[in-house]
Amino acid sequence: MTQITLRGLDPEMEREIRRMAREGEKSLNRVILDMIYQYTGFRKKEKRSPAESLRKLAGGWSKKDAMEFQEAIKSSEQIDEGLWR
Repeated sequence: MTQITLRGLDPEMEREIRRMAREGEKSLNRVILDMIYQYTGFRKKEKRSPAESLRKLAGGWSKKDAMEFQEAIKSSEQIDEGLWR
């Protein structure tokens, strides 16, 4: 990743950036990047989990589908004590 060095910041600006980082519990780099993204209108790329490509390929269930499936298999989850003796 490319690096940029900032020089010549006004002391007040530096204090404000440091305050924002401290209060937001962010790094100085993250605060400055957020400012740049906001000013330029660029969007941050969302980080995707390693499983995202598999999830996209295989598809997924909506919450409704998952609830319906759970309801449909409830009877299969009960243990018949007579069969286990």
